[in-house]
Amino acid sequence: MKAWQLRQGSTSLDGLYLAEVPKPEPGPDEVLIRVRACSLNYRDQLIPLGQYMGGAADRDITPLSDGAGEVEAVGSAVSRFKVGDRVAGTFFQNWVSGPAHAHAGPALGAPPAKGMLAEYVTLPERGVVPIAQSLSFEEAATLPCAGVTAWNALMEGSPSVGPGRWVAVLGTGGVSLLALQIAKAAGAQVLATSSSDEKLERVKALGADSTINYRTTPDWGAEAVRLTGGIDHVVEVGGQGTLAQSIAAVGFGGEIAFIGVLSREGNASPRDMMFKAARLRGIFVGSALMAERLNAAVDACGIKPVVDRTFNFSDAPAAYDYQSSSALFGKVVIRV
Repeated sequence: MKAWQLRQGSTSLDGLYLAEVPKPEPGPDEVLIRVRACSLNYRDQLIPLGQYMGGAADRDITPLSDGAGEVEAVGSAVSRFKVGDRVAGTFFQNWVSGPAHAHAGPALGAPPAKGMLAEYVTLPERGVVPIAQSLSFEEAATLPCAGVTAWNALMEGSPSVGPGRWVAVLGTGGVSLLALQIAKAAGAQVLATSSSDEKLERVKALGADSTINYRTTPDWGAEAVRLTGGIDHVVEVGGQGTLAQSIAAVGFGGEIAFIGVLSREGNASPRDMMFKAARLRGIFVGSALMAERLNAAVDACGIKPVVDRTFNFSDAPAAYDYQSSSALFGKVVIRV
């Protein structure tokens, strides 16, 4: 079978190469998945550069955490899946349910875990979930990391998102657009930010109730308060560079779901959160149960993930290039 590999010690995308490798056989508690589609996340840009947790890969690996396909074979001890089932891997292979814990990993797509950018992959039964019935493989492949992250940020806190509450989403990447769609499905109002007026028009078409161009309004936190009275849930994907504005935007008793990995520079004192009794909750994807809840909501509410562009398997490096460009709006998918 064919699989994309990242060479040990790689510090650039030049380390990606297409290889012919043996087709895996499922162990007793494993399922063999014929992968049909994969999607990219921001972390997938860092891993080939050697900038992800742990530094450069200490072995050749198959990249990407997100993939969907169909079960081709099951091990003798597998009871939840059968041949032909449409499934996806979970980001964390050992986080099935409950709160986050120290032994949730490994996380697919980075050492020492397997990755999804291959024609076939074997995963333990506990690390696999059925995909939403209403989605194509390409659409379903966008959810294991970005979708579950957005779901965790909005629906697994206390209180969860619902009618009468304001949600702020930063930018127009995968997590932010999926959070917008989840929030609207839950009956909330959404404020979206971007540096592009054209992209802001596109998020309005997706249901955003209010928008701010953060390039022309750098103090967008104060503007968010003026427009909404204070944000109840901030989906903070920016990191240290945007956290100060998110703190300014959050309302009394609100919550900032801190996912931020896009910027590592900037200072943000949490002092102002004290006066608003606001909370900062760290989000690192989520559990298999959260993935199942998300998929149920996708089917019930008719949510369709925004797939910006789809690339062929042989063009995977081009998918990486596009996903890192300023043109990105939503998710980039590789059809296997």
